Amino acid sequence: MDFDKLLSGYKTKACVLSVDSYPDERFGNIRIVAGNKPHCEDMLRTMRKEFIPGSPYAEYLPEDKNFEDFCYRSAILGQPLHTYVELPFMNLWLNMFLLPLESDKENTGYCLYSYDVAPKADAEQRASLSADTAATVLQTCIKLRGSGNIKETIGEVIEDIRNICESDHCCILLVDKETRKCETFSESIREGSTVLPMDHFLDDGFFDITQTWDDTIGGSTCVIINSPQDKEWLESVNPVWSGSLKGAGVDNIVLFPLTYNNKTLGYMWSLNFNVENTVKIKETLELTTYFIASEIANYQLLKKLETMSTIDMLTGVKNRNAMNNMISNILDGKSKMKCPYSVVFTDLNGLKRVNDENGHTEGDNLLKTTAHLFSGIFYDAEVYRAGGDEFMILASDMDEDVLGARLKRVAEQADKENIHVSIGTYVVREGEDIRTAMRVADERMYADKNAYYEAHPELKYR
Repeated sequence: MDFDKLLSGYKTKACVLSVDSYPDERFGNIRIVAGNKPHCEDMLRTMRKEFIPGSPYAEYLPEDKNFEDFCYRSAILGQPLHTYVELPFMNLWLNMFLLPLESDKENTGYCLYSYDVAPKADAEQRASLSADTAATVLQTCIKLRGSGNIKETIGEVIEDIRNICESDHCCILLVDKETRKCETFSESIREGSTVLPMDHFLDDGFFDITQTWDDTIGGSTCVIINSPQDKEWLESVNPVWSGSLKGAGVDNIVLFPLTYNNKTLGYMWSLNFNVENTVKIKETLELTTYFIASEIANYQLLKKLETMSTIDMLTGVKNRNAMNNMISNILDGKSKMKCPYSVVFTDLNGLKRVNDENGHTEGDNLLKTTAHLFSGIFYDAEVYRAGGDEFMILASDMDEDVLGARLKRVAEQADKENIHVSIGTYVVREGEDIRTAMRVADERMYADKNAYYEAHPELKYR
């Protein structure tokens, strides 16, 4: 076939690729055997060297395992293919078409590769999917945008994706590099599958495995392992992960990073899927992960804002806003305290003196130490920073005897830490009002504070 004549009719960048194949369904060299004028000019501009027909494709195009699989499918299996993907390492978007060509050589196939790149995503191109894929992604978007419970909805989406992939297991794993922790956000396991839940694998060493995935993905959008050749490649570039997959009984996997604003939030994968639908699965997950990553980023932001609105940033205990909400919920019957329950008001004596004489950093350290003391001893209660030097403790199902034993420990530990606190308490019985308990506990705390300063008049300023 006259490839040069064929290519001369294409205005877009186009070339012809050859793929060597073997009887065991493996493929070998992939070469660019011919290119049209726009292709040759692009190679000269981007690679700064003349295009030489018959050269290995990796001398002119980014080396990518998924691209090689596409070439094999088109040139050897005769599949016409199209995809529109991001090239993260180049900050470009690639629109590519692969059309199978007739071959007059045994064990060598050919395909026409037409492509274009752009610095920004084209919404129309991202939407140019097959009808089935478009319907699937649209259904996912509708579910996500209409959700009142994002974790529950993503659970439904993961179940849908697992069914589409006809896989044993589909999972979203969040990864936090700062804390070096992994969290299973959602997963779906086929009934009867021998694949274990992710929590079975989340030991201290699994985080280290996740940190190898980005290098394995390289400049691609995902990694797909679904053939003996892929498995040999993975063994050569990432033997630790390869061994982990073998140990978990994984026959094949497609893994995508969940990226939002250039930050990897985690990963989504499907295990032991139907390899006959690999292209459709890749296409579906490629776009679905884009929307899922966006929703997870929003979820994490809301959780962070919720934490910031209820946690005292200095001490780490709950703040006054959280305390007021809890009291309102108790009064409205939305939250139930098991009676008898204890209300404790405390005030840190001498904080002003520490601030004035030693600086506010020392005062802050004293507040943090005090909060840590209360949280440690009242580990089964809610500790709130009610004000500048005041704390409140709500302890469900705690009577006078237990409360007394805890306060004895507070006194012993405070003495060791050279902390002076005034304390007032009230144990609430069935039918009593928490507002009365808070008022009485507050009065008792101030009585204790007055007694402290009467005993230590030289410290009588806050």
